[in-house]
Amino acid sequence: MATSVLQPEECRQHEPKPDLDSPRLTDDERVQIIENNERETGELPPELKEKARLELREEPVLREEALAQMRHFIEKHPAIKKCRTDAPFLLRFLRTKKFSIPQACSMLERYLTIRQMYPQWFQKLDPLDPKIAAVIDAGYLVPLPRRDSEGRRVVLSCMGRFDPHVYDSCVMARVHSMIVELLLDEPRSQLLGYSHVNDEAGMQMPHVSLWSLTDVRIMLNCIQNSTPMRHKRTHFVNIPHYGARFFEFAVSLLSDKLKDRVMFHRTCEDLTKHVDPAILPKEYGGTVPLRDMIEELKRKLLKNRDELLALDEMVIDLYALEKNDLTQDIHSTAGSFRKLELD
Repeated sequence: MATSVLQPEECRQHEPKPDLDSPRLTDDERVQIIENNERETGELPPELKEKARLELREEPVLREEALAQMRHFIEKHPAIKKCRTDAPFLLRFLRTKKFSIPQACSMLERYLTIRQMYPQWFQKLDPLDPKIAAVIDAGYLVPLPRRDSEGRRVVLSCMGRFDPHVYDSCVMARVHSMIVELLLDEPRSQLLGYSHVNDEAGMQMPHVSLWSLTDVRIMLNCIQNSTPMRHKRTHFVNIPHYGARFFEFAVSLLSDKLKDRVMFHRTCEDLTKHVDPAILPKEYGGTVPLRDMIEELKRKLLKNRDELLALDEMVIDLYALEKNDLTQDIHSTAGSFRKLELD
């Protein structure tokens, strides 16, 4: 029988609540407070509930029934020993799978499994780890403070800010995993999805050789089949000629749906025809310097450090899963779903 792990609300129970009516708040700060409150409850803002009903089939009664069934799934699952059961966490999977309970439970099972199969990529997501902290401070990966015109969270990566002579692919993967985990509990993002802007300026051959083709294949399968994110658009810009084949190979491994959502741009000017420069760092035509965005990210990571570290308390018994061939076929697009007796 599964037991619960540290829940996010336990980490934040002593935090003072900011005053939304304070005249000292800017509009951006007020939006951030509102979104932080949504993150704690999993609740969507009123203006998005109809969109959730139409696109995800999310309605109050179905939502509560689905949450109850997922909690029962976790409790009775013979392999899941410890797992988060709070609504924001479970809604990651339900909203990604449009409230198909079997598919959501299957993705949860795979998510827990990959975290345990590949701890070098998905565990010890500590913002105070010296290597992770240095990569974050360099500005390699930054979620932009303002959302795009579709309300999506945008994540900017700058390959030239990652030093391949100092850090390996495991550090890169853990930085990505940490940022993803920071964002996954955002209700708006669970509905509206995520966009990715990948600036490959400064990419060198050592960057390309960081990852074996086998690891690229495994990682992309993990991202597609086991991570509860709705990837809506991925932009690549400034790819050097020697990196083109690497990205062609990576894109070839994506599902047809995700392939259709990938765009390549020769220049940043071309990129800004598709991404509003106002939400980008000042260095890309926006108004907020990248350094300010990095410092805000560091504050958020430290605030959520206990939650990030508590993820490692979740446990699934890989040996019990072998009976269902999940560990042998964890990267299958179809995945696997064990039917449990729920009554």
